[in-house]
Amino acid sequence: MRARIRTARKAMVLAAAASLGAGLLAGCADDGKSNGSGSSDGDSGGKTTLSIGLFGTMGFKEAGLYAEYEKLNPNIKISENSVQRNENYYPALLNHLTTNSGLLDVQAVEVANIAEVTATQADKLEDMSKAPGVDKSKWLPWKWEQATTKDGKTIGLGTDVGPMAICYRTDLFKQAGLPTDPAEVGKLWAGDWAKLVDVGERYKAKAPKGTFFMDSPGGLIQAIIGSEEEKFYDKSGKVIYKTNPAVKAAFDLTSEAAEKGLVQSETQFQPGWNSSIANNKFATIACPPWMLGTIKGYSKPDAAGKWAVAEAPKGGNWGGTFLTVPKSGKNVKEAQKFVTWLTAPEQQAKLFKVQASFPSAPSTYTMPEVTGATNEMTGDQKIGPIFAEAAKGAPVQVIGPKDQIIMQGLTDNGVILVTKGKSAKAGGPPAPVAGRRRMSRY
Repeated sequence: MRARIRTARKAMVLAAAASLGAGLLAGCADDGKSNGSGSSDGDSGGKTTLSIGLFGTMGFKEAGLYAEYEKLNPNIKISENSVQRNENYYPALLNHLTTNSGLLDVQAVEVANIAEVTATQADKLEDMSKAPGVDKSKWLPWKWEQATTKDGKTIGLGTDVGPMAICYRTDLFKQAGLPTDPAEVGKLWAGDWAKLVDVGERYKAKAPKGTFFMDSPGGLIQAIIGSEEEKFYDKSGKVIYKTNPAVKAAFDLTSEAAEKGLVQSETQFQPGWNSSIANNKFATIACPPWMLGTIKGYSKPDAAGKWAVAEAPKGGNWGGTFLTVPKSGKNVKEAQKFVTWLTAPEQQAKLFKVQASFPSAPSTYTMPEVTGATNEMTGDQKIGPIFAEAAKGAPVQVIGPKDQIIMQGLTDNGVILVTKGKSAKAGGPPAPVAGRRRMSRY
């Protein structure tokens, strides 16, 4: 689901997305008739229909949370409208926010877009910090801050986060003479991304034929930069990616790994990369919890149980979503109540158990749904505690309105060229590509 679109097709895709999104969003927003009191008469026996706009499969329905909420609130019916790709969903959402029309009762916003929405559309969205029952201490501080304006208004409540770990193939590590126990593996590169590259050289020396140490240069640089507090913007909002030494260091280290033949010359979430998972072509991958779902989706059955999760060199984050309540929605008060319940720790824990969407509520990290969590791809390893420590250790990142596009420029136009023979010394981090967007989460 995380795919890129070709530059030449962008105008067509965005136009189609805006048109499709307009019809979908406006259609759902018109469920029932407004009675002028913040609620509406639904079409199901007088029930109030709450419409929720999502991108991809976020798992609320699959985890049974809609059915549970409807049972607790017999007067409520939940209507989900999910657009498969965020690259189609977000332009339409931004258009509706800009015009303040056609919005659903609840709208999801991906973390890569939250800074732009917070900075430019906050006046269209309810301040969820003032919603009954909301307590900011229930969220990771950095997650709460991501959706909070400079004047203290919080436009969305966090659902999941993407704490960074390293997933690796135990069978390939064993064949290369490396340890396979997660604790021992984590010690190999603890505290320094450069140590991960050093381990890659050890792997290459005895690597099983036809395999690489890591899945892609794009995945590596994404992970390194994701562990930095300031990457593309500073706290004042100034664009700094061209002068930020942390970005240059990440670019240079990833380029070094590529030049040494430690990473595949594949672009993540593209057909060639998908096939490399199925054919066991690499030993490690930067791995937020949701990546395990991607690995499972493209793996052959015999790969189950052959993966393990180790701590990343440094704590970081890749992915996550927020739920917002537009002021122009038909059922504002009911929507606030629903979002507050849906993002509560208990529901986040249930979602993780079913969907591997890691909670942004720290109190869940001691719940059995997290502490005892296992995954089909990682066998009987208890993976929850590793991701919990990564989430608690992730920096409060400065996210700018065009983070997604800048990252795309780094992964596409810079590092990939190194794998085709261009030295990193030929230039620093490249300028972003204006016409392309990464699917960063779902």
